[in-house]
Formats: sequence, structure tokens, C-alpha cells
Amino acid sequence: MFLRDNLLTLLIFFPAIGAALVLLTRTRNAARWLTLCFAVSTLVLSLLVLAFFDWGRGDVYGYLSGDAVGTVQLVQQVDWIPSFGIRYKVGIDGLSFPLVVLTTFIFVVSCVASWNVRRMSRGYMALFLLLECGVLGTFLALDFFLFYVFFEVSLLPMYFLIGIWGGPRKEYAAIKFFLYTLIGSIGLLVVLIGVHLCSRDVFTGGGGAAGTFDLVRLAGPEMRAFFARPENVNTGRAFFLLAMLAFLVKVPAVPFHTWLPDAHVEAPTPMSMILAAVLLKMGGYGIFRVAYPLFPAAAKTLWMLIAIIGVVSIIYGALCAMSQIDFKRLVAYSSVSHMGFVVLGAAMMTPMSVNGAIFMMVAHGITSAMLFFIVGVIYERVHHREMNRMGGLAGTMPIYAGFSTVAAFANLGLPGLCGFVGEFMVLLGSFQAARGGSIIMVGGASATAVYVLSIAAAFGVVLAAAYMLWTIQRVFLGRVRPEHSKLPEITGREAAVLTPLAAMCVLLGVLPAFFVLVFTDRSVAVLIDILR
Repeated sequence: MFLRDNLLTLLIFFPAIGAALVLLTRTRNAARWLTLCFAVSTLVLSLLVLAFFDWGRGDVYGYLSGDAVGTVQLVQQVDWIPSFGIRYKVGIDGLSFPLVVLTTFIFVVSCVASWNVRRMSRGYMALFLLLECGVLGTFLALDFFLFYVFFEVSLLPMYFLIGIWGGPRKEYAAIKFFLYTLIGSIGLLVVLIGVHLCSRDVFTGGGGAAGTFDLVRLAGPEMRAFFARPENVNTGRAFFLLAMLAFLVKVPAVPFHTWLPDAHVEAPTPMSMILAAVLLKMGGYGIFRVAYPLFPAAAKTLWMLIAIIGVVSIIYGALCAMSQIDFKRLVAYSSVSHMGFVVLGAAMMTPMSVNGAIFMMVAHGITSAMLFFIVGVIYERVHHREMNRMGGLAGTMPIYAGFSTVAAFANLGLPGLCGFVGEFMVLLGSFQAARGGSIIMVGGASATAVYVLSIAAAFGVVLAAAYMLWTIQRVFLGRVRPEHSKLPEITGREAAVLTPLAAMCVLLGVLPAFFVLVFTDRSVAVLIDILR
């Protein structure tokens, strides 16, 4: 069946086709509607994966060989550069499917949020769709070289979207974003080349033939045995650290986070939504798709370092958010804090913590996109983001205040909303690891350290509640300022953006297994088996 066999390729490149057609339009209105049509169609294609996803087979093509149950499906592969062993290979599993749907959903609402872009609108919409193509390619690539290409391609559209349509310091923010991510990617390039050369020794005996970039084969037992040899242990650790550097910059985790607040503050509102909701998730996804499966021994050895980075990100990001008076910068530091839970969940290596980390990426994608749009709504009306100059907006804009309250409570982790589930699972998985429920070597002093890290991470939840409740108080409660007494309520277009995001905040909180965990559970089990 043509659609089934080529669905993922259509999903990746359909936005790129749309970008080319948008450039041929003659009016701004035509460019906007054509972009929206392609964004919605891409969302429909991503949901079609459900129709072809086989939930019952035990011989699905996957990471493990032998009798183990794999998880990667709808695989399409053709030779690309045979002399180097490079193939165009794409597939989808429980790690990537939730993020693919999150991406296509966020791009639809961000397209509606971009409706008032007037300057060079055709170029903006074309870059917008090219960005979607790069992100989807990253989540679906099963060839390391192809993954790296899409990982880098996604940089360029965002660089121009910030640098041309951003705020007063847009050039500085765009360059900082590009350089930070590119420097991290240099480490990933070294890993790409090094692993390819090692695979040549493993699979061809070093006879000069091409190795492989296949992420499935690179995560197989042959490569794990190669990096477990005493003479190759340090090489595996070095590769792991370089790969983690690239992905932690993208997450971003402390101390590699400083590009994020500047990029968010200067980016236009729709780009802040995409940057927080989707692009940051490429870092978390890379940890689970590349760094951990390819270098499991190094991941188990260096788990404490990764856990500390995660907890420091949680606490430091929350404390920085508490000190902000700029509404948008507060949300940006909140992202640093919440993505720290993803890093901590990866470090603990329990099924609960890894499932929680993946769920956290999806939940944060929804809440961060909603919060950044909420900031954009008020900025368009008062032309500043200083919370100390706001107040009493619940009286003048009650519908806006209602949506904002849902987003704030979801972000602070209120039970019944999406933010609670991921944080709870990561923390529960961390305590399980301290009690010996993990594959990492935890015992004695290290078990005490895990308890300390878990309690510190839980304190981050308290800090999140503090800065979000304080934000609600400063922005929406209290006396109405005279200049804000006649602010218009949200428009129909703004409600069209906020309503589906608010609905997903509730649905993910009430039915987490139905929307995310049903997809991730088996893939996480396979990943844990690789790490053992």
C-alpha cells in the first residue's frame, strides 16, 4: 500500500513542498491560508500513523535481535551514499510518536498565532514550514547521518525567524542561539564520525569497507560489546559526554542554558511557542535515541553527573524565574527548570522515570506554548512585559485570565493537569532508583545521594508553585491600573489558539495513559533492556 509504505516520508517532506508553494503565492492572505492548510494536513498525516501502527505483533522491526520485542515500525529505507554506508532510513516508535504528534499540533496553533505577521509574510511562512520539515525529520530518522542532517537543518529556519522577525536585540539573540547549538553539534559530529569508524571495525573487520550509520545496528549487542572492552571503555565515555553536550545544550540544561532566555525574549511569539514546545524536545529525544542506546555502559557509569545536572537545572531555573520581572523571561527560565526533570528522569534509568521524562516533554510542550502565547497576547495590548506594571487584569480580561490560570496551574504541577503527571513519575522513578529499582549501581552512599537529589528535585516543584502563584498575583489580581481599565478581551483568533492548548492540558492530566504512556511503555522497556 503506497500510503503506508511512504507515510513517514510524506510526513517529513510535505511541509517542505508547502514552503515552496508558499513562495509562489502573490498575497499575504494566500500565503497564510496555504501555510495553515499544509500544517493541518501534516497533523492529519501524523494521526494516520495510528491507523497503521501494529500494537500486537511480536516480530516488529526493533532495536533488539533474537526473541526480543522491537518497537520501530513503518520503516522505509533506501541507499543514499552507499560508499559511506549512509542510508535514508526513517521509522517511528513510542519514543518518537508522541513528539511527532506534539510537533504537528504545535505548528498548527503556531500558524494561527502567526496570522498577524505582516512584514515579509511569504518568507516567514516558507521558513515556518521548512522548520517543521527539519524537526519531523529529526524525530523520524533512524540513520545517524540523516539524524545529524535534520538536527542541523532545523537551526537555519529558526535563526532567520528570530533574526528577521524578532525584537530589538534580535540579531544578538539569533547569533547566540545558533552558535551555542552549533558548538554543541560539533561534539555530535565527532561522535558521528567516531562511531562510524568503530562500526567499520566491528561489522567489517576493519577491512576498509564502509561501516554503518544505522541507529538500530549501532545500538545492537555487537557495538555494546565493542565499547565494553577495556581498551575502548574510555572512548565510549568520551563519545557519550560529547553526545550529551550536544543534547544538553539543546535541552537546555545548566550551565548550557544562557542562550534560551535571550532567544525567547527576542523571538516573535509563535517562534517562542515552537522553540519551547518542540525544539527543546530535540535535545531530550536525542538523549533517549542516540546517547543512551549507543553508549549504555558510559550512561550507567556517569549517571550521577547527569542526575546532578538535572537537579541543578530544576532548582536554578526555578530560582531565576522567581527573580524575574519580565513575564516572558520568567516563562523561559521556567522551561529550564521543567526540562531538568527530563534530564533527571533519564539519569535514574527506571521505566517509571524514563516514561515520566518523555511525558514531561509532551506536557511541557503544551504548557510552554500556551504560556508564551499568553505573554504575547498581553504584550500586543500594553507593549511591555513588566509584571510590576500590570495588575488587575482578571477584572478587565476575565476570559484571558481564565486561560492564563489553566496554563499557570498546569505549569506548576497541579494534580489533574498535565504538568503533575510527568513530575510525579520522574520523582517516583527517582525514589525507586534509590531503593534499588534501577539498573544503575545504587547502594550505600550513592543511594543516599539519590535520595538527596530526589528531595531537592521535589523542592523544585514547590518553587514552581511559588513563582507561578506570584505571577498570577502580580498580573491578574489586585487593583486595576487606569491605563489597563479598557483593555480588549481576547479575539476569536486568540481563543482558537488557547482553547485546544487548554483542552490538552486537561486531557493529558486526566488521561495520561491514553494519550502518551500507551505509546511509550513498550519502547521504554526495550530501551531499558539495552541499558542493562
